[in-house]
Amino acid sequence: MHDAPAPTAVLFGLRGCLVQAANGTPLPAPGALESLASLRARQVPCIWLDNLSPAQGRQLTQVLPDWLPGQPANGCKWPAPNACWQALMALQSARVDGCVLVSGEPLLLQSGLNAGLWTVGLAACSPSCDLSSSQWQAMTAQEQELARGKATVELFNLGVHSVIDHLESLDTCLADIALRRHKGEKP
Repeated sequence: MHDAPAPTAVLFGLRGCLVQAANGTPLPAPGALESLASLRARQVPCIWLDNLSPAQGRQLTQVLPDWLPGQPANGCKWPAPNACWQALMALQSARVDGCVLVSGEPLLLQSGLNAGLWTVGLAACSPSCDLSSSQWQAMTAQEQELARGKATVELFNLGVHSVIDHLESLDTCLADIALRRHKGEKP
């Protein structure tokens, strides 16, 4: 698989990179720091985007690496593609080909699809799997698994290219997308 192309750039929905601790403070999501470090080591440009104010974004991203830039949506209405394109311009990406958006937010994923990006849905970070909610925490493991399965189906029905539970599986997912690109598949 040495000939498979690496992603051109990776855009992250901010909420997919974070979880809330019991006291409400943000923590990196499972696998977030490792995935970001892996992408940085391979010199893949990364950026987070979300529809938060710059102040909210700064507060939430304090637990993420300092080198990871952010791109608030700045009045862009999802699922319009322009927030994704603005993030790619901020990264000075020369092309859309090979760019990947990773998120659990359906509207942001739809924006990525509309922008012509490869999309990876995060089932455990989707609205139906709010890990910090008391409702989620009251569920049995079987009920949580059923909710994740439902979220996976919903994300695939949206049209995303891949679905994973957490960022811990991102490297494998990106390798699969690289292989698909190598075979000539387009988003």
